[in-house]
Amino acid sequence: AILQAVIYLSLAPKSNAVYTTYSAVMEDIKNFQSLPVPLHIRNAPTKLMKDIGYSRGYIYPHNHENAVVYQSYLPQEIKNRKYYHPTGRGFEKELKSRLEKLEELKEKFRQKPGQ
Repeated sequence: AILQAVIYLSLAPKSNAVYTTYSAVMEDIKNFQSLPVPLHIRNAPTKLMKDIGYSRGYIYPHNHENAVVYQSYLPQEIKNRKYYHPTGRGFEKELKSRLEKLEELKEKFRQKPGQ
């Protein structure tokens, strides 16, 4: 069984996308230290938290078509960061296609009137 695993892994498509993702995330953690969680994704179990804006503007994805919405979950300073960049090889080719489709759906949601 171990030999089969060795052969399988040696023949599998190679990628360092996870490593580069991890490195980029760790670099941002080092550079930005502790950034505030966006108010709209903070839980608001008390009236005070609601009054100061916790959870205001949160869009629940599962209530929308394809369960995809245009909404940032990262702190303001890094809100446009894209950390994972899959290659066009192996299963990452499929993941890349899925990510592109998600981006299209998010943009479609963003362009809807009232969003």
